[in-house]
Amino acid sequence: MAISDHVDFDRFLNGLKKRNPGQPEYIQAVHEVAQDIFDFIGDKEEYHAAQILRRIAEPDRVISFRVCWEDDNHNIRVQRGWRVQNNNAIGPYKGGLRFHPTVTESVLKFLAFEQTFKNSLTGLPMGGGKGGSNFNPKGKSDGEIMRFCQSFMTELYRHVGPDVDVPAGDIGVGAREIGYMFGQYKRISGRWEGVLTGKGREYGGSELRPEATGYGAVYFLENMLKHAGNSVDGKTALISGSGNVATHAAEKVVELGGKVLTLSDSSGFIHDPDGIDQNKIDWIKDLKVNRRGRISEYCEEFNGATFHEGQRPWHVAADLALPCATQNEIDAAQGQALVDNGVIAISEGANMPSSLDAIKAFQDNKVLYGPGKASNAGGVAVSGLEMSQNAERRSWDATLLGRTLQDIMSDIHTKCGEYGSDQNGHINYVKGANIAGFKKVADAMLAYGVL
Repeated sequence: MAISDHVDFDRFLNGLKKRNPGQPEYIQAVHEVAQDIFDFIGDKEEYHAAQILRRIAEPDRVISFRVCWEDDNHNIRVQRGWRVQNNNAIGPYKGGLRFHPTVTESVLKFLAFEQTFKNSLTGLPMGGGKGGSNFNPKGKSDGEIMRFCQSFMTELYRHVGPDVDVPAGDIGVGAREIGYMFGQYKRISGRWEGVLTGKGREYGGSELRPEATGYGAVYFLENMLKHAGNSVDGKTALISGSGNVATHAAEKVVELGGKVLTLSDSSGFIHDPDGIDQNKIDWIKDLKVNRRGRISEYCEEFNGATFHEGQRPWHVAADLALPCATQNEIDAAQGQALVDNGVIAISEGANMPSSLDAIKAFQDNKVLYGPGKASNAGGVAVSGLEMSQNAERRSWDATLLGRTLQDIMSDIHTKCGEYGSDQNGHINYVKGANIAGFKKVADAMLAYGVL
């Protein structure tokens, strides 16, 4: 990066901070992308003249609304809902809905910004968006969740549609919540159309959608290892989380011959030196989905495992790491611990789970590092395929979807290599993903003129 480019980058970042006060997650996400994009566009005047990066970093719109609902004791409760529509240059806005007390406008803007590049990398015609609420589904009855979801969709339905914006699930939003929201949309609009993805298979959902994000993260990991002359087989793996993404990532690691040592939830993590095999994964799925229990209960069921309250698993020695919980779960110290313990590859199943300092530690030590916008794109890829199935009024079989998912993840790896390889063949996957994702969106924006 030339000195003049440094000045431009600093001016860009300072302007971003002034326009988005109190939004650290969003600033972190844009900073991480922009530092690579400024290098790429240094000699490309058309991008500078059209202010493309500035325009991508300013959402098309941020919609905020009140969500009122009634709990089982007839108390009126009030939450806040959002939908961030970041960019639709290459297709309808696409991205999940997150229900969690940590949801803020900053978090959703970062997720929508990342989603724009992630969706571009899939090769499918999808723009970037994200939404959600500070509602916490934990501890709520089915009736309370239904009433909240119906109230949420009563506000959201004005802003979504199969050719406008197609939300999906995310943290706190699974098949149950999608069903309630889809039913409310259908009741209000009087139409059955593919306005949400992640639906039940009985009413337009896709095979392989629950598995796609976790499987995709492992497929990307396998591609990184294969490029480096290695494989998942015989390796130990640390995985955080115990929800949909984490359990299916664990499932695929086991299938490929690896040994999963850890899973976690917000209370802490379990460490099983004997390995978390398929039978144990099935037990955890039942614990989390049907009994809504805590991961600590695993240690009561399986001898030899230990529970580490309030901790994350990144200090356990292993070969591979798949952070699948939430943003910024790996800080600088934990990132360095992974490096010191000999981790050779990291594939992110969550969105932005590694801090900038942790990423620097991985890159400085030549650890294979797959950023979430590339490695966890499998979920939105199959969501995009669900949109296609809904438009065609047909369902594709799991075998076809599985092959397509593997092909998409392999293609994303190739795109990262195209823009992120150095003269020694080492791939900077962050740089490669950022530039490849940016270029497709930027070129579409140039074609439209100033909008």
